[in-house]
Amino acid sequence: MTCIFAKDNKKNMDLIINTFGTSLNRDNEGFVVKTKDGKKKVPLQHIRSIQLHKGTLITSDAVLLAIENEIEVLFVDKSGFPLARLWSPQYGSVSTIRKGQLVFTQTHDSIDWIKDIIICKIENQQALILSFNTSDTSNMVHKEIERLDKYIEKIKQLDGEQLRDIIPFLRGFEGAASKVYFKAMNNFIPITYRFEERSQHPATDITNALLNYGYGILYGKIEGALIEAGIDPYIGIMHSDSYRRPSLAFDVIEKYRVWIDYIVYSLLRQDFVTDDMYTVDSTGAVWIEGLAKRILIQSINDYFEEVITIKGLSRSRNTHIQLFAQSIAQIFKKYNQ
Repeated sequence: MTCIFAKDNKKNMDLIINTFGTSLNRDNEGFVVKTKDGKKKVPLQHIRSIQLHKGTLITSDAVLLAIENEIEVLFVDKSGFPLARLWSPQYGSVSTIRKGQLVFTQTHDSIDWIKDIIICKIENQQALILSFNTSDTSNMVHKEIERLDKYIEKIKQLDGEQLRDIIPFLRGFEGAASKVYFKAMNNFIPITYRFEERSQHPATDITNALLNYGYGILYGKIEGALIEAGIDPYIGIMHSDSYRRPSLAFDVIEKYRVWIDYIVYSLLRQDFVTDDMYTVDSTGAVWIEGLAKRILIQSINDYFEEVITIKGLSRSRNTHIQLFAQSIAQIFKKYNQ
């Protein structure tokens, strides 16, 4: 597989180049993908992002065309996580937002903000558990929902003069809640795909490999939305100490992880995995391969372009992420006055 496209009638095509030796070039006012088998022209009208994996190439002309048309270019690792990004200089130039962002991180309001994010995450996890609930698992579901309710209440009660006073407790409650959540989710998938604990860098089972790749794509979406809104994704709240990482994107993603979870667990419930979809290296690390990536990416793009209603506003999931980023920017602006 050379490239993957996901598109509709808006500017939301993701062009993903992931075959070794494949190159992306400019062809007049569009792009052309070159492989050992030939060339394929790609119009730029609907492209939202270009994602390049290790061993692929892009020309400077193609980069400039992307920048001129406000198309972000991402370089991603084998797990789908963005390592570097090129974007238009029109983004991220609002100094009033970033000055306010720095002030906000030192206020008591930042405590309430991050608490709301984590509570939203756990409530979303509860909703997903309930959506997969069957008569066979109803007793288990009831118990796990109650356990998650207790963590929500503990988080609500957290308070302190500064954010650092509650961060250790917040992380502890979030981590404990996640263990309850994933243990519950194990009941909804075939035994082959169940795991004892989350493994991230790298995954040690196929389920975590799929989750990690999906989260990597989601990180890219969120980081891009923050940059476009004029926010510095490296100035975080709970993840403020993450060196050289988009810390705020790590904070915001908690609100949306459940969307990736839904996609991955729905695919696993269909028992879609075959032996050629993943490899296990000498260290025991599990990596998804071409066909699995293609299915997962297409599923993510379709799901994120579905229109849903949040707080009375009907938009695609992609647009809801962008709107949330814009709302954060408006909050930060108020702290630069």
